[in-house]
Amino acid sequence: MTAHPIYGYKKSEYDKNVWEIDEEAAAVVRRIFQLCIEGYGPGKIASILSADKILIPTAYSVAKGYAKAARDVKDPTRWYNTTVSWILSSIEYLGHLANFKTYRKSYKCKKLMMKPKEEWLIFENAHPAIISQHDFDLVQEIRSHRRRPQKHDEPNPFSGTVYCADCGSMMRLTRCVNFKANQEHLRCGRYADSRSDCTAHFIRTCVLRDLVVGEINKLLTDIHADEDEFINTAMEHSASIHFDEVKKAKKTLAKYDKRIAELDRLFNKIYEDNALGKISDERFEQMSKGYEDEQKKLKADSEKLRTFIDETEQRTSDITQFVEIVRKYETITELTPEIMHELVERVVVHAPDKSSGHREQEVEIHFRFNVASVTAIIDSREYDLRLRSA
Repeated sequence: MTAHPIYGYKKSEYDKNVWEIDEEAAAVVRRIFQLCIEGYGPGKIASILSADKILIPTAYSVAKGYAKAARDVKDPTRWYNTTVSWILSSIEYLGHLANFKTYRKSYKCKKLMMKPKEEWLIFENAHPAIISQHDFDLVQEIRSHRRRPQKHDEPNPFSGTVYCADCGSMMRLTRCVNFKANQEHLRCGRYADSRSDCTAHFIRTCVLRDLVVGEINKLLTDIHADEDEFINTAMEHSASIHFDEVKKAKKTLAKYDKRIAELDRLFNKIYEDNALGKISDERFEQMSKGYEDEQKKLKADSEKLRTFIDETEQRTSDITQFVEIVRKYETITELTPEIMHELVERVVVHAPDKSSGHREQEVEIHFRFNVASVTAIIDSREYDLRLRSA
């Protein structure tokens, strides 16, 4: 239902309604997703593609004869972050087709408006996939924690994953070209915006990196030693965390469904009363509007609860997927954004405790799919002594 397939695909020579993978363009799409997983934002990815003189999608389609040039392109190899963002969010690369994404307010208005994603019509497995479901979901999760672009070329492995224990806000990276390796640190984002909202607690990235690498390696050792035992333990851990939440959500959902059915009966009753003249048209309109508004809100809340229950129960079944990811790694020596995003859900940093005479800090590490959680105490003095003796 489109004149031209999206970048990465081409029309089949045998059937113009069938999309085939264009391997040359698909390689660029896969590279874009991989760069995002490695910690690069859309702006940086666009700069990398531009530096490598890769044709933008429009210029590529013209060069391959897939489309005619609608306008002159001043620089056919200059990529923009908007193009990269669009590629990273397109579900077509999963092999699905999404239709009815836009609408016009009226025939007088030519401007296209985007519909909410819930109203899109999705046709799954309509063509071959270029990106795996795991990589696509991982990219969407990474991009949900959008942050300001960094001026440094080296990506930050902790971007979007470290949070303040006191206020819950994301901790921001503080780095400078004049900083030594042990001076770069993360600090509370809310405190950076308003010093009255939180405290100035921070953690050095070198200290946090060593802790996370150590805990990941411990987890890898446990999994490689006995995968079946780990899966069973992780499933019990995940189920125990979400059991109460799911139970409460299902109880609330049943209550909402009961009230929705009750409102249907009440609406039918006042309709009959109005038809028989027992209540006036004005009263009927007032009551029916109240019932409809309440029912509409309940249906929206019920849908949210169903989504929460489905996603929570899905996390338990995704533990086996986590183990498959772990099989790629034997021992972690360097913490990269890809490793961090694939294995760690979030890191929670508490305020330091100096009551012992030196700085101690509690850190929580929550692995993806709730397979495990670790709480550790960092002693900065021990780290500095170890650093000086190394």
